[in-house]
Amino acid sequence: MNLIEMRTATITEKGQISIPNELRKLVAFKTGSKIAILAFDDHVELRPMNQINKKLFGAIASEKSLAKTWNTKEEDKAWKNL
Repeated sequence: MNLIEMRTATITEKGQISIPNELRKLVAFKTGSKIAILAFDDHVELRPMNQINKKLFGAIASEKSLAKTWNTKEEDKAWKNL
């Protein structure tokens, strides 16, 4: 993977950043499109959702969607003493 461009951004109090327009055009991020945020030990990647491999989908599933299955009294009891 070759570095094509580097820009800087400032993180707001809410943890938000703006992706510079030149980079949005370069990687085809369009207004309203969904992106995946992948965190590694030494870096973070932003990728268009259509580039995410189906095998990785479980790793990026939202807390909200997982809570439907895992946020139960039974799960709390099972994990209580671990």
